[in-house]
Amino acid sequence: MANEEFALTSVGLRLRELRQQRGSTLTQLAELTGISLSTLSRLESGGRKPTLELLLPLARAFQVSLDELVDAPATADPRVHPRPIVRHGITFLPLTRRPGGLQAFKQILPPGTPKGESEPQTHEGYEWLYVLSGRLRLRLGEHDLMLAPGEVAEFDTRVPHRISNPGPGPTEVLSLFGPQGERLHVRARPKQR
Repeated sequence: MANEEFALTSVGLRLRELRQQRGSTLTQLAELTGISLSTLSRLESGGRKPTLELLLPLARAFQVSLDELVDAPATADPRVHPRPIVRHGITFLPLTRRPGGLQAFKQILPPGTPKGESEPQTHEGYEWLYVLSGRLRLRLGEHDLMLAPGEVAEFDTRVPHRISNPGPGPTEVLSLFGPQGERLHVRARPKQR
């Protein structure tokens, strides 16, 4: 019980340390998280005990896991055990456990997926794709690109985009997705003809 009590009291120090490392003020953190300035101040000083309702938005704001936020001891097994998610015929294997921030996925697209010629979509964020095997069609704005194994594309997801597998075999892709501004420095370029 003493270890748990120490972990809770040390959260305030950890919060202050993370905020100062990032060069943020309490006012900026309050605006980002929706937590009042006075509550943040009391959390940092130890005058208020942290709750899950307070820790979750703070972990997102600092882009750290809850374990990292409360400085929990490291787990014995650092391996990620992905649970497949299937959407529109595409299998996504999450390769990161960290909430918020940059996320990594392995995607497996059977030939002809997704089905049909749907319109390109837009959403907040930034994406980086690396083709492991097969062929990947990337429609990005006015570009219509065919990516082969070893090719990379990076793009702002606010640009209308759609990926698909034209076949004949399955396509495997590594994908990194992050909030706007977390940019990797590789650009999609059409092949020179």
